[in-house]
Amino acid sequence: MAQRKGLVMINTGDGKGKTTAALGLTLRASGYGWRILIIQFIKSGKGYSEFEAAAKLPGVEIRATGLGLIMPGTDRAPHQEAAQRGWDMARAEVASGNWDLIILDEINNAMTMGFVDPAEVAELIKNKTPRLHLVLTGRGCPQEIMELADMVTVMDPWRHHADNGVPAQKGVEF
Repeated sequence: MAQRKGLVMINTGDGKGKTTAALGLTLRASGYGWRILIIQFIKSGKGYSEFEAAAKLPGVEIRATGLGLIMPGTDRAPHQEAAQRGWDMARAEVASGNWDLIILDEINNAMTMGFVDPAEVAELIKNKTPRLHLVLTGRGCPQEIMELADMVTVMDPWRHHADNGVPAQKGVEF
């Protein structure tokens, strides 16, 4: 069997499915007995059935460092502090060698909002252990980060039922 090369994979874009695709990878990796860490940078970890299900998989650990969605007019300072705690955790865990797969959920959003420095993320990618698979999700991934990735998937919304007045569906959007 060929030696594993840890990949850097990015799921970005304005369409749905960035985190869901990363969770599909989590399901596959868990089936192989991998150790998987998911760090949530924006989501608070409450009310997301997909994460509740993923946490039941063998080898999966989920750490929500975010405070939840950031609405216009929201005081961003507590969200920035939470994202920085998540970033400190991510750096330590990437360096630890304890994981086969680390998913940094919505870190792209955290970079776009100025909560995490893209230059620091670039250094993390360049210096990660060779066997570690690293996934970055969220809208607005900076170009310089995409250039460092082995795989970039851009979710492009073509049609969405909400555009026709159909509300979010349980089991689909939440």
